[in-house]
Amino acid sequence: MKACRVQFKHLGKRYFFGCERINVKSGDRVIVSTIRGLELGEVVGEAFDLKKEDINGELKDIMRKANQHDIEEYNANKCLEEDIMQKTKELVKKNSLDMKVLGAEYTLDRQKLIIYFESEGRVDFRDLVKDLAEIYRTRIELRQVGSRDGAKVFGGIGPCGLVVCCQTFLTDFANVSVKMAKNQNLSLNPVKISGNCGKLLCCINYENDVYTELRKNAPDVGDIVSTEKGEAKVLTCDVINKSLKVKYLPDEGFGFLKFEDVKVIKSKKDKKNNDNQKDDLLRGLE
Repeated sequence: MKACRVQFKHLGKRYFFGCERINVKSGDRVIVSTIRGLELGEVVGEAFDLKKEDINGELKDIMRKANQHDIEEYNANKCLEEDIMQKTKELVKKNSLDMKVLGAEYTLDRQKLIIYFESEGRVDFRDLVKDLAEIYRTRIELRQVGSRDGAKVFGGIGPCGLVVCCQTFLTDFANVSVKMAKNQNLSLNPVKISGNCGKLLCCINYENDVYTELRKNAPDVGDIVSTEKGEAKVLTCDVINKSLKVKYLPDEGFGFLKFEDVKVIKSKKDKKNNDNQKDDLLRGLE
């Protein structure tokens, strides 16, 4: 099945749409039907063959290429967004709601108005929806987004000194965990590994696969290794430079060695695997 990727916002998520009956190329603006309604999007990349097993749910087809009238309607809708946001903020204040308005957008046919907001908890916005519906006479949808999406709207400078990734090239947010930070020997100080959104830095995910691959054949902290001076315990492990800091067990001295200069005698990984196997056996007896 022939398909292509369609993007609705700059650096927004890309969605698959069928293009079996229409020839499109990268940069073409197209009209598609989504769960929100009729929308104008842009084709990103060339068409490609998509296997049926790779399709998650129903794959909708592109309806047609956008014409001049569609583009004019889209631009007219965009011009209204600022006033809608301002009015929404006034109504939020009037209803004493604890929420931050981030954006607003119409579907192409103005059958629905979507308001994006950020909040720490749940918000009862029923009165706000009624007020907005009375003013704009269309279906109103309020959508709560996460702190990362909020940071993407406001942008800013990251700890690296560059504009945050979510405003330059990231189209989707990958999962980032503290385990990844530990894997790269990063400081676990929340101030140092958190972004403008207050969540873990997205860039922690970029090199994690490299560190994971390098650690497969590297001694782990706590392992007992044999060296020219006898047995030693690994204190730190620099997988990038393939070097170790060890504590010699006979004389309590310290040293710095390369991976090739040591051989693992007793590994923490083996102990952990044995413990896991014991746990599995115990679970089997339950």
